[in-house]
Amino acid sequence: MPAVKHEIKREMLSETIRIALPAIAESLFTAIIGFVDSFMVSSLGANAVAAIGLTNQPKYAGFTLFYAVNIAIATLVARRNGEKNRIGANSLALTAVTLAALLSAAMGLLLALFAAPIMRVCGATPETLEPSSAYYRIVMGCMLFSCIQMVVNAAQRGAGNTKITMRTNMAANLVNIIFDYLLIGGRFGFPALGIRGAAIATVIGTAVGCFISLGSLLKKDGFLSIPFMRREKLRASRRDLGTIVHIGYPVAIEQILTRVGLVATSILAAACGNNAMAAHQVAMNILVISYAFGDGLQAASVALVGRSLGEGRPEAAKAYGKACRNYGLVISAALAVLLAFSARMLYSLFFREEEIIAIGLRLMPSLILTVVFQVLMVVYIGCLRGAGDIRYTTKVAIFSVVIIRTGVSFLFGNVLRLGIVGIWFGVLADQFFRCLLGMLRFRSGKWSAIKV
Repeated sequence: MPAVKHEIKREMLSETIRIALPAIAESLFTAIIGFVDSFMVSSLGANAVAAIGLTNQPKYAGFTLFYAVNIAIATLVARRNGEKNRIGANSLALTAVTLAALLSAAMGLLLALFAAPIMRVCGATPETLEPSSAYYRIVMGCMLFSCIQMVVNAAQRGAGNTKITMRTNMAANLVNIIFDYLLIGGRFGFPALGIRGAAIATVIGTAVGCFISLGSLLKKDGFLSIPFMRREKLRASRRDLGTIVHIGYPVAIEQILTRVGLVATSILAAACGNNAMAAHQVAMNILVISYAFGDGLQAASVALVGRSLGEGRPEAAKAYGKACRNYGLVISAALAVLLAFSARMLYSLFFREEEIIAIGLRLMPSLILTVVFQVLMVVYIGCLRGAGDIRYTTKVAIFSVVIIRTGVSFLFGNVLRLGIVGIWFGVLADQFFRCLLGMLRFRSGKWSAIKV
């Protein structure tokens, strides 16, 4: 019996690695490309880095509804996969893609038209208003490609097909970085477009990713398959839309309110000056790279926990969750050590100004602790989302980001006048609180009885 249990445990660890590694590679590659993107833009000066930094939170806010659709479709496809319900999974995926296409076309037009007012609200200075508005207008005006790609990839992740989404995003990001090189500074006969060039490169990359994602659905033997949809005469349906909305609307509320909190933090950071904002942006890029590891493990936890519960195996779901958590512990510890010994080098890659480097080094202690809690938090939240425990994760995120993150940032950054360092105390407090509550909920086991 011990030998059998050991064999089962080894198979679970192997399955976790099989799904997690491509997802980690995908997320990490995407984050590194974002880092390289910022590095290329940094050649235009600190104001350019700060300008793109200003667009990040309102850009993510624009994608809020689509993040909700992504989480819903990944959760639902994972559960239908466990139930061996291929028709149900494909019908849901078709409805989700149709919804994303219609919403993104309308929202892209609106956000492009109001780019400048949005940047003013987000704290743009006279030096950063025009470049940030131009970047935001181009990227969000073409958000249709990103949204379709994200929804298809979310469905594939839910089915456990993380290699497909890895290849899609790697190709898209390689195209992005190639056109960054050609268009930001103007090389091989291409015009030097500066920040606009970076935005156009992003759009070209996401368009390529969109078409590759759709191409992944053309395989006849794929769990998610356009030929299968045609053979079964599937159509987008109100019933599936209702199911997606039922799972997704708490996430949408969470995303909207948390984005308000994140935008508030960004505004507080922008008020600290362009140098502080530039240092803050690089720290956020580092945080995004660390998030990539947690995101990969989250993809595995959503797929494996959801599938196990669909198969009626709650104990297996718990075991998969613990495996993802253990991998997260190892990864977060390694990242903390790496950042501790490479802080100055990382900031020196971006800036020559000693003042900005010094600000960045003061942020490092908070950043390192934030990285550790963030990786673990993302894994726990992934387990709960895979189980359909969406309302709990929504309540935690809203309270933590809107109240704790914003409140602590304002207290230490403005009231106690610690500036950008105080704002990062708020970022750290947010990640710690969400990690703690996610861990406690996972240990309770209440999530394993939820039906979706």
